[in-house]
Amino acid sequence: MTALAKGAEACVGKRRISILLRGISFSVALSTGTLSATAVRAEEGEDKRDIIVTGVRPSDYAIGSQGASTRLDLSLRETPQAVTVITRAQIEDFNLDTIDDVLRQATGVNVDSAETDRTYYNARGFDIVNFQFDGIGQPLAYGLQTGQVDTALFDRVEVVRGATGLLSQTGNPSAAINFVRKRPTRDLGGYASLSYGSYDQVRGDVDINMPLTEGGGIRTRFVGAYEDGDSYLDYYHTSRLTLYGVAAADLGPDTVATVGYSWQESDPRGVSWGALPFLKADGTPASYDRSTNSAQPWTRWNTVDRNLFADISHDFGGGWTAKVSALRRARDQDAKLFYVYYGNVGGQTELVSYPGAYLDKQREATLDAHVTGKLKVAGREHDVVLGVTYGESRLIEQEAIDVDAIGIALPGNTAFDGSFPYPNWGDYTVQANFKTKITSGYGLVRLSLADPLKLMLGGNVTHAERVGTSYSTPYSFSRTKFLPFAGLTFDLTSNLTAYGSYATIFSPQVYLTADGSIIDPLEGETYEAGIKGEWNGGKLTAAVAVFKTKQNNVAESIGFDAGLGATIYRAVDARSKGVEVDIAGQPAPGVQISGGYAYVAVEDANGDAARTFVPRHTLRLSAVYSPPSFDALRFGASARFQSRIHNNYIAQNGYAVVDLMARYQVTRNVSLAINVDNVTNVKYWSSLQWDQAYYGAPRTVRGTLGFSF
Repeated sequence: MTALAKGAEACVGKRRISILLRGISFSVALSTGTLSATAVRAEEGEDKRDIIVTGVRPSDYAIGSQGASTRLDLSLRETPQAVTVITRAQIEDFNLDTIDDVLRQATGVNVDSAETDRTYYNARGFDIVNFQFDGIGQPLAYGLQTGQVDTALFDRVEVVRGATGLLSQTGNPSAAINFVRKRPTRDLGGYASLSYGSYDQVRGDVDINMPLTEGGGIRTRFVGAYEDGDSYLDYYHTSRLTLYGVAAADLGPDTVATVGYSWQESDPRGVSWGALPFLKADGTPASYDRSTNSAQPWTRWNTVDRNLFADISHDFGGGWTAKVSALRRARDQDAKLFYVYYGNVGGQTELVSYPGAYLDKQREATLDAHVTGKLKVAGREHDVVLGVTYGESRLIEQEAIDVDAIGIALPGNTAFDGSFPYPNWGDYTVQANFKTKITSGYGLVRLSLADPLKLMLGGNVTHAERVGTSYSTPYSFSRTKFLPFAGLTFDLTSNLTAYGSYATIFSPQVYLTADGSIIDPLEGETYEAGIKGEWNGGKLTAAVAVFKTKQNNVAESIGFDAGLGATIYRAVDARSKGVEVDIAGQPAPGVQISGGYAYVAVEDANGDAARTFVPRHTLRLSAVYSPPSFDALRFGASARFQSRIHNNYIAQNGYAVVDLMARYQVTRNVSLAINVDNVTNVKYWSSLQWDQAYYGAPRTVRGTLGFSF
């Protein structure tokens, strides 16, 4: 069996109700999802300069300020790391309904979909494993995402590239992704939409904000989304229901408490586990119809994901605030899967079968408490952050197989014609059972050395431990590490700032070597420097960054070991360096743009090209235009390009995917929109990371009717 096969065994108008325009100090931190002291006052309506607009969709592709990797209320220009933000406006313009859709638009981020419902992400040449919700959460259990997370409940998605160890605890020197949830406001209003598209795809969305008391001292928000439809892939059918409710209450003039709950059930059928082999039995490259699917009609990957969260923030005055946040996540999966691989049958190399059934139960609890404030020393004002985070997770995976259905030859087209019978599954047995605890204390000081010069110094101490087993092998570690962070910004002009930063990260690993031992922890660091700018009163931002990243003890698969009953790995050292360019916002009246260019070169310790399935050049650009004299009309395009990639089996030339959109506001409350994705109908593999994949979607069309109140 291939590494992918056994690796899989181990993982089984008004849309926003109220938006604050320019001049508002509203900030949700990437690493906290928290409001700054000024932001809290702005949300509570204490800043009379704030302009509240209701009854319209959000339109901006840029934000004024955020907390990025530091928990401080800083603009993108003041943040000494590369940051990309995908706003609600961009999500709605281009129907970015899943996190995969969103991250495909982010500068320097690559989405590797080797299977229909399991995805790997990378940036700067390395895997992205840190996913956070309002700034808290834990690394992905197996370093990948299973199932699709709907974006209906998020206000925006923030990406900090590079090592983010100051607040991310453990992970890779690639990026951290933070999903900022929608929050209730004081205004009554809402938005609903219904869309229909290619392959009978139907989707409905609703977003309602409702104050429960006069003045909105207690306020609520409800979000719901349902999607169902067939696919260009044979047998594949998606069905996803998302529900989200959140309430906020003023406990006093300076204290706000929020509690929310989200529930999502995804039940796709005809899902792939592994996918189409790149090579034929004779070793020559294979080619398939775009609709070909290695799954069976009876395969499924049902996932129920529940998230309960709460936080309370208090403004002490004098620039000091505190916040305590808690997240409880429960995720259950029931998968019936079918994998095909090449095996020896009667002396001949044939595609053969491997069905498997899996029950996964994952539980996470994360707590974070921190304070931010200002200190006056030597006549200057400095910023301080102090906090602690504790996370605990438990994963139990059960497996059932039909031994009589494993290794059956699939000659001709029988591997892809959907004719394999439903297996007679045996009893479920526990194959993986492990518990992880991560404790971290962090601190940062931002020193104002001079009006244009700011120095950040900080770090965290993290202790990570895991106990348990996975597929009869030890799955445990206990490690403690100090991770320093430093950043410097210098204002060159009233519009431009130069910056530099140094960050580190580490991640204990559980991958097995050929002798059955566990690979040493992954350790990495990033050096970064660049220039950031803002124009049009902050409505347009841009940045150029150069970086150099190194990562030691990277786990590289070398195949499946039948004796150990697991995929085995070797540890390699890798280096990456590159350039990134970001731009977002309003360059001219009526125009909104977002995008960037990234170049990355990845090498192993010998200086040879490594991870060649990662494109060296990528380009993302989205642009929309609303004529100032006719702003009821909004139209635009989004394009993403990646350069040539290859693996040990095949190569794929560079390609570009172009999407188009147009929307017309028929009346104050009714809108019509149309989206055409992959308008040139380019055919491309969705991933080259493993030895199998499937083709990306062809040209599709979708129409949407929207109603706001």
